[in-house]
Amino acid sequence: MVTVAFLLINAVIIHAMFLSPERPAYNVLGSVGRLLGLYLAFAMVVQLLLIARLPLLDRGFGMDHLTVWHRWTGFAVFWVAVLHPVCVVLGFATVSDISFLRQTAILSEQLPVVLGMIAVALIIVVVAFSVQAARKRLPYEVWHAVHLLLYAVVLLAVIHQVYEGTAFTSSPLRQLYWWGLWAFAIGALLTGRLLLPLVRNARHALRVAAVVPEPDNAVSVHITGRNLHLLPARAGQFFLWRFPGHNPWWQVNPFSLSAAPDGRSLRLTAKGVGTTSTGLRAIRVGTRVFAEGPYGALTASQRVRDATLLIAGGIGITPIRALLEDPDLTDVVVLYRVRDTANAVFGGELHNLAQSRGARLHLLTGRTGPDNNPFAPANLTGLVPDITERDIFICGPPALTVAVLATLRQLGVPKRQIHAELFRLAGG
Repeated sequence: MVTVAFLLINAVIIHAMFLSPERPAYNVLGSVGRLLGLYLAFAMVVQLLLIARLPLLDRGFGMDHLTVWHRWTGFAVFWVAVLHPVCVVLGFATVSDISFLRQTAILSEQLPVVLGMIAVALIIVVVAFSVQAARKRLPYEVWHAVHLLLYAVVLLAVIHQVYEGTAFTSSPLRQLYWWGLWAFAIGALLTGRLLLPLVRNARHALRVAAVVPEPDNAVSVHITGRNLHLLPARAGQFFLWRFPGHNPWWQVNPFSLSAAPDGRSLRLTAKGVGTTSTGLRAIRVGTRVFAEGPYGALTASQRVRDATLLIAGGIGITPIRALLEDPDLTDVVVLYRVRDTANAVFGGELHNLAQSRGARLHLLTGRTGPDNNPFAPANLTGLVPDITERDIFICGPPALTVAVLATLRQLGVPKRQIHAELFRLAGG
């Protein structure tokens, strides 16, 4: 509700600015360009808030939703950033009765305009590297480095708006509004991405306590530190982990807690599929750990029913294993999809936990096919007849998650009872 109110109030203010300009626009194209400029500035503010990783937004919506909104807001910024200068230049060119290119050359003699053009060019570069075809071919480090250009875009955009935007410079009240909005967004970004992680890591001084190999090429890293009871982490959440001295600083990975936090230690578990996750086996005990988070809304705080179904596939068992420990979840059924029993990570732990909590555990083995699809509607209701009466927590490979979500829709499970984690991350 607060988020909707924030968006609506600012939309009203922006349109009020547009409809009551201090200086009237020179023609229709000029008016459109001015309105697009207002939209662009506000969209960039929203984008900063989406990547700030604020605990309030993460708890309310979850990182998956924030990341989807971040992506679509990014594409909106791209199109508005392209159309804004085009409309402005065409408007001036129409009034001056000269060509578009000639008018562009004239405007480019002004430094604020040049800075705005550079900002648009950088936005185009970032979007070009963000489309799925490019993402699949790029190392994470390259993609992340390109995304850092967005901070330069923000700086250039603010300078451009201060010196060129009439909606900013035409009255003290408008200046107060825009300066306040930018200060709020940049302050949120610095708090969520810099200040809060630095304070928490200084307080807790995390270090590796043990490294334990697990089945299916997975590994668990046990971590200890100071005052861990003050860390607001819950079962089902994840952190962004860095291991300074073992990996370069820019190598960061989102790994879930695979055990419910107990105030004394943390445990992350990952499957060796990349350089960082494979290298976890070689981390030495005592290695300093830098953790950013916790993030994720796959927690018991989301439940709306008394009964619970936990569904995991592969290494997606990590947050599900932690959730099985959470006393707030009751009448629990666990479905764990895995290739075979030997590759079941935490097989023994799951069995013992299920037994101690009175939960039902189903280990679903074998290759998925026409004759072995436990998540088909008939099979799923056979395993869990009261599935529509349960909260359902899902974590696994994208194909499994999509298949389960499709089945739940067919079965008529209310959307508010479905909680899934895909580990998409706003802001890289």
